[in-house]
Amino acid sequence: LVVAFALAGTVAINMEEDPLGFDPEGNPVYLRDIWPNSEEISELSDKFVTSKLFNIEYEEIFKGWGLWNELKPPKEEIYHWDEDSSYIREPPFFINFPLVEPPLNDIKDSRVLALLGVSVTTDHISPAGAIPKDMPAGNYLISRGINVKDFNSFGSRRGNHEVMMRGTFGNIRIKNKLVEKEGGWTKDFLSDEIVPLYNAAMDYISKDIPLIVLAGKDYGMGSSRDWAAKGTQLLGVKAVIAESFERIHRSNLVGMGVLPLQFIGSENTESLGIDGTEVFDIVGIKDIKPFSEVEVTARK
Repeated sequence: LVVAFALAGTVAINMEEDPLGFDPEGNPVYLRDIWPNSEEISELSDKFVTSKLFNIEYEEIFKGWGLWNELKPPKEEIYHWDEDSSYIREPPFFINFPLVEPPLNDIKDSRVLALLGVSVTTDHISPAGAIPKDMPAGNYLISRGINVKDFNSFGSRRGNHEVMMRGTFGNIRIKNKLVEKEGGWTKDFLSDEIVPLYNAAMDYISKDIPLIVLAGKDYGMGSSRDWAAKGTQLLGVKAVIAESFERIHRSNLVGMGVLPLQFIGSENTESLGIDGTEVFDIVGIKDIKPFSEVEVTARK
């Protein structure tokens, strides 16, 4: 069909009734005139698509090529992390990982890291594009001696949690209602200052203050992006309360130990008069089950 539209020179054509063009004698040529039938397709397939083609390719799969074969792999059974690498670093998820499932605890005295609207995508949460030089991720790379021209993108640095957690909620178009300007900014209620969201999260973590995110409908929509959940967890967010979730992102949050909670019925932050300055308690987590309810208390 793509070839047929190209022959016609336009997509504004009815392939059933309009000719694709005309032959040298001026006769109209329709799609049905050039469309191959099943016999023609079978004949060409039998002639040219042979097992020999696949066997030749399969024989080369494990041979590699020059540069690949010149690589000298480490002999250790466990990967040796390169501390000087700015692309691949050991993530903290399995450091001191407990072998026994820890108890579920209520979330007390939590603060709001971000108050978001509807249709917040995974790219809003964990952008894959350019790394701004004057924000935490860019500052980190500069501190590692990386030139701005060599920053590359968030997508290329997914193996470095230091970069990715600094870029979480850092999309230049995200709108955090706690502040007036767009981008990865928030209000740090401890200092009463407008700061990069990562900086505020680290301030809260240093004081052992848990964090939550409030959002509207379709939170986490878009492409399935694991760092949207991993970055959220690394920022100390314990729960996301939204009107609704995209299914895969909700599962990813659960996998990272971040509690996805949904407002009851048509309730939302506006109907409840919540502006994000409140302190939140979430109780009843110990006995939580899918579709069960927990008690969330917001106080000024």
